[in-house]
Amino acid sequence: MAAGSARIVRYILFAFFGIMVLYFMSSSSIPRPPLPTTSVLKGDQGKTHSGAPAGDVQAPPPLTVENVADASNAASAPALTSPKQSNDGPSGPAQSVAETSGERMNATFVTLARNSDLWEIVKSIRQVEDRFNRKFHYDWVFLNDKPFDTAFKNVTTSLISGKTHYGLIPEEHWSFPEHIDTDRARRVREDMAQRKIIYGDSISYRHMCRFESGFFFQHPLMQQFEWYWRVEPSIELYCDINYDTFKFMRDHNKKYSFVLSLYEYVETIPTLWDSVKTFKNNHPEHIAEDNGMKFLSDDGGETYNHCHFWSNFEIGNLNWLRSQAYTDYFNQLDKDGGFFYERWGDAPVHSIAAGLLLKKDEIHFFNDIAYYHVPFTHCPTGEQYRLERKCHCNPKDNFDWKGYSCTSRFFDMNHLEKPQGYKDQQD
Repeated sequence: MAAGSARIVRYILFAFFGIMVLYFMSSSSIPRPPLPTTSVLKGDQGKTHSGAPAGDVQAPPPLTVENVADASNAASAPALTSPKQSNDGPSGPAQSVAETSGERMNATFVTLARNSDLWEIVKSIRQVEDRFNRKFHYDWVFLNDKPFDTAFKNVTTSLISGKTHYGLIPEEHWSFPEHIDTDRARRVREDMAQRKIIYGDSISYRHMCRFESGFFFQHPLMQQFEWYWRVEPSIELYCDINYDTFKFMRDHNKKYSFVLSLYEYVETIPTLWDSVKTFKNNHPEHIAEDNGMKFLSDDGGETYNHCHFWSNFEIGNLNWLRSQAYTDYFNQLDKDGGFFYERWGDAPVHSIAAGLLLKKDEIHFFNDIAYYHVPFTHCPTGEQYRLERKCHCNPKDNFDWKGYSCTSRFFDMNHLEKPQGYKDQQD
């Protein structure tokens, strides 16, 4: 019995020793990822991401109007070939990895928002980050006529993979100009309210339209950038965007872009075209050759057909908006007072400028950027197109080819072939 017990003990010792040898061999031969470093939630002073005291980890400076919050850098993915040009936007095989290495454009997202818009704008941010910006890490500028509060800064900064900038709009860009008769403007608002014209009685809406028409690109925070992508609260992006849209605009000599177009409410802009014609007569040197007049007018510019690009989405060139041509254009409109004596929207103002001051081939329709802003949807026409880009929009909701859309006019003006299946979406 004693000899048997000794053998059992020896077997146990040999087995234990073998297990230990295997353990040390495996732990030394299999690469292990490095332990994560302690991260500080941007804008959360003195706390780690978990909320515990940060210790030796240095917290970021307080978020102020001029502060820029840095986001962590993601590893670069392999570069793919640039998307091909087609009549309805970049095409080619679906890409599982985005083109993220190489040159980055001097570009930013820009959002005009109030503190109360926080939980609506974060929905938009998540859409943009998940579908596009997590691959490219572009900056984001937020502008407000009131100072942004800490909650707005902390939440938005934590969601954005680029840097965030928070700016206060100068009072002169969000108020009645001296040349405006405020009593006349008040009577207009009262009349529009009685006629139930949307936003007809709103002062803040008029300030917003004037600011977006003539001033957002002049803000000090925007001066450092050359390209912008406008994002508003509660939008949706339905498809993956696996290429750099800003680089596409640069490489194909585009200055302005859209995804939705439609007719403007006639009651809001009765004299807008009169002001445009005054500008044309005063500054014929600014009118581009081979421009987009056919999108705007059915009679060579005598009257306006009210078509416009819906400006709650736009990717564009800031240097064009800062040009002398656009400056003279906006100043004429601002002098005539239609932002307050009527209810001129920034969408027709931008659209008319693009149609007259740019060559028609400098305006781009992003068919592959599937987009929703209440109440309209742009869902790319073509099933294979949608499958390749992992779209989740219902093609029956696509507004492009409906009777109230102006996108067909854009295609006709540029002699572009409409995508296969567009007739099925006309009803």
